[in-house]
Amino acid sequence: MNTSTSISRKDFLKNSALAMAGITFVPGMMAAGSSGTLNNSSMNKKQIFKNVLLETGFEYEDGEVIRTHTELFCVEVENGKITRISPNNSNIQAIDAKGLLMLPAFKDMHIHLDKTFYGDQWQAIRRRSGGVKGMIALEQKILPEMLKNSTFKAEKMIELLQAKGTSFARSHVNIEPTSKLDSLKNLQKALENKKESFGTELVAFPQHGVFYTDSVPYLKEAAQMDIDFIGGVDPYTIDGAIEKTIDFTLQLALDHQKGIDIHLHETGESGLKTVEYLIEKVNENPLLKGKTYLSHCFVLGKLDKTKQEEIAEKLGNADIGIVSTIPFGNLIMPIPVLYKYNVNVMTGNDSIIDHWNTFGTGSVLQKANLMAQLYGYSTELMLSRSLKLATANVLPLDDQGNKQWPKSGDDANFVLVNASCSAEAVSRISSVESLIHQGNIIF
Repeated sequence: MNTSTSISRKDFLKNSALAMAGITFVPGMMAAGSSGTLNNSSMNKKQIFKNVLLETGFEYEDGEVIRTHTELFCVEVENGKITRISPNNSNIQAIDAKGLLMLPAFKDMHIHLDKTFYGDQWQAIRRRSGGVKGMIALEQKILPEMLKNSTFKAEKMIELLQAKGTSFARSHVNIEPTSKLDSLKNLQKALENKKESFGTELVAFPQHGVFYTDSVPYLKEAAQMDIDFIGGVDPYTIDGAIEKTIDFTLQLALDHQKGIDIHLHETGESGLKTVEYLIEKVNENPLLKGKTYLSHCFVLGKLDKTKQEEIAEKLGNADIGIVSTIPFGNLIMPIPVLYKYNVNVMTGNDSIIDHWNTFGTGSVLQKANLMAQLYGYSTELMLSRSLKLATANVLPLDDQGNKQWPKSGDDANFVLVNASCSAEAVSRISSVESLIHQGNIIF
């Protein structure tokens, strides 16, 4: 077979599906599960999507939202931007969205793309001992082997996320004496291969502690590279020093104009002291407001109602965000309280099939569904509001039902889902039929 002119059976099937939508398959155009490379012919062209279902407002009965109104539109895209939204014309030559609902592309705001078993042989987690320090010892043992094909596995994980409608992720990447900067370098290769189809921001993550394993020199080097945040993990439990660790992290971030994203699993007094000290230091350094996050922050779920309200208000005033994996059981997070005080709450899949976690679907829409179930967000309005957890706070309609997305000038990052409205998409975890990133049709 002449491989230079033929396409694989998988590509043929993709071509057939695309043809039904009025799209011609170009070899090299990425579909979730392929190489992730797009050629120039698929980029930056003017494209028109017809029969696109968009939300237009709410219908009320006795003061309650009972339905979301939608209409069909044409959406024009060029150079990675949405350039025009016009009344639908089903007769024009255009990509046929077939009445699928257009929503903002999803964002996974807490994941570890650099270390996973996904794409390799199946492995469940092993019995744990010694808490986080025990896991550090395990990582020191297994990371050298995991790094051998970590670029390939990162690409496979990205393709899983894309298949679930995610086109952007904030990934933590190990920076410590075992892998040194190799985890970062290997991940950057994967991201380079996917740069036309997936967006990222990176967190230099001292998984083995800042001082516990002397990650300081590697963090300082990583801070000069192409990363966006300085990370951290349980300053008291791992490093035994809240102030020393937080001070180092903040100074490194300030010196290199980075943000901060710290894992905090501690649920006792040390967890609360860490939160309060971080709030104090961010207030002293206003440049870090809006650029500082606490991931997990399980201590919030252990506070009494009065203290929860106090800390939530302080977090909101300091513009410190919470990135929650929506834990349940005895660690249900006070997300409604955080929303009350305008705390930026985001979510992510965290670990997907690795030595920390056996489970993980790759879907942040499922996280929005879980939040809605946990907090009783079952009405049309509250289900529609819950979508913001999957999109990093972008919603088609504001709380009063006014259209706010999409509009001309927005990035052309969107999904087409099999749902009648946002509320149904969240409630049913509706299937994602297409993903568009920066105007490029991914699948």
